[in-house]
Amino acid sequence: MHDVPEMSEPVQREISRLVSHAGQMLLQHGAESKLVSDICCRLGEALGLDSVEISLSASSMVITTITHQHCITTARRCPDRGINMRIITEIQRILIMAEKDLIDRDGVNKRLARLSPERYNRWLVAVMVGLSCASFSRLSGGDIAVFIITFLASFVGMLVRQEIGHRQFNPLLNFGVTAFVTTLISSLGAMQQIGNQPYLAMASSVLMLVPGFPLINAVSDMVKGYVNMGIARWVFASLLTLATSLGIVGAMNMTGVWGWL
Repeated sequence: MHDVPEMSEPVQREISRLVSHAGQMLLQHGAESKLVSDICCRLGEALGLDSVEISLSASSMVITTITHQHCITTARRCPDRGINMRIITEIQRILIMAEKDLIDRDGVNKRLARLSPERYNRWLVAVMVGLSCASFSRLSGGDIAVFIITFLASFVGMLVRQEIGHRQFNPLLNFGVTAFVTTLISSLGAMQQIGNQPYLAMASSVLMLVPGFPLINAVSDMVKGYVNMGIARWVFASLLTLATSLGIVGAMNMTGVWGWL
């Protein structure tokens, strides 16, 4: 049996950079911790490393690559870039191609460099979010007038959320302001008693602000052994909920409409 040639340090350093870049993108775009760890380890081994050790935190990661008892450790900051399942899926596809020897490390590098978080048209997103919230009001027994009020409130609220997010403001501020604007618009319908159940619009229009994905990831992380990451994500999701609640209460306090509480 022939000995495996020892990997040079520049090659190991390049592979370490590719692994850390893939892990950074996964963590930034909403992947759960177990998936990030598995993909980084498998990608490193597919590219010729003996093993990959990874430590995750809420906003950073530390990766150590090992080959022939030689270690290289690198740290990366992972600021939140928003949930984007396309990025996660594409990185998984790159991993599978590397494991099947369809691409080498240069191919992995080129494919990772081409990845970018494509977004849907903002007007399309706002319309679909408005329709989804309005559908909840309809399913809860609201008439067409309540449906329209809910649609308008959530549509404008989503535009506000997108605009604040585009300017890179703190997500807590984003959720608070969005909840305030959305509730303010929907409460106008309740003040004028528009529709058979006007308070349904106030409750349904803010459903777009429920942090469902972070909460699911938090529970998943804790169940799979990443307790620290799970707690961090749970706390962040709870803070988003608190910011939303403050925005709702602020708008209600301004209009004096408290009927749906």
